[in-house]
Amino acid sequence: MRLILAGLRKLVRRPATLISLLLLNGLMALIILAVAATARQIPADQGGGETALLLVTFPGAYTLIISFILGLGGLFGVIYGAAVAGSEWTWGTLKTGVARGESRSRYQLSLFVAVAIMVGIGLLISFVVGIGLALVGATIADVPTSGASDPAILGTLPELLARGWLAIAEATAIGFAIATLARSQIAGIGAGIGVYFAENFGQLFLPDVVKYLPFNSAGAVVEVSDEGFGGGQGVFTQLQPNEVLLVVLAWLIGSLVVASLFTERAEISG
Repeated sequence: MRLILAGLRKLVRRPATLISLLLLNGLMALIILAVAATARQIPADQGGGETALLLVTFPGAYTLIISFILGLGGLFGVIYGAAVAGSEWTWGTLKTGVARGESRSRYQLSLFVAVAIMVGIGLLISFVVGIGLALVGATIADVPTSGASDPAILGTLPELLARGWLAIAEATAIGFAIATLARSQIAGIGAGIGVYFAENFGQLFLPDVVKYLPFNSAGAVVEVSDEGFGGGQGVFTQLQPNEVLLVVLAWLIGSLVVASLFTERAEISG
């Protein structure tokens, strides 16, 4: 617990924490408000306007906002995880901790727990911001918001948020492990981004394989209708939301095991 609290104090002060949150919410605001402002201008015979407005139509907007955050959050998560883990090597803080007698693996795992907590807080903030933007967008697009108080969907929000937190934590763990293996922030971020986009590109050619990979599986933990925003998740082959939890957990745990084993055996210098 002491190491986790120390990690939280350290992460709160890091620019990467605030910058990641601002960029995520800024992009979300631009897209949601742009959709709300332009969807009504799409001719009815094209059908795209009604589909786009699902993002600001309640109660379905609750699920779509979480899914939307996962789409962007996966990329920001891998960058954030790589930035934090890589800095431990480039800034020499891991060496300092080990010199004080801390267990290498315990230090790394405690740091990741602190990162995961920060990611969870960021998810909650982004979700609240996203719902607020959806309400504003609904007003702009003249879409009724009566469904926002639907008790059926409100009762599922804790589970949806928990699934979303697990998914982004998994993406963060991938970046965390890559940067640990690279012992560098820049290399870790670059490799993490490369893996992210390579996996998304691979959906076009190997959908039955890619659905088991970390970012695709993370994006499938929240079930979204095939008629959802942007064409829905039915465009690509995906696992069911319940079985995909096992895949996400496997990637999360596996990434942390790899990072811990490497840290235990690595030569710490500098």
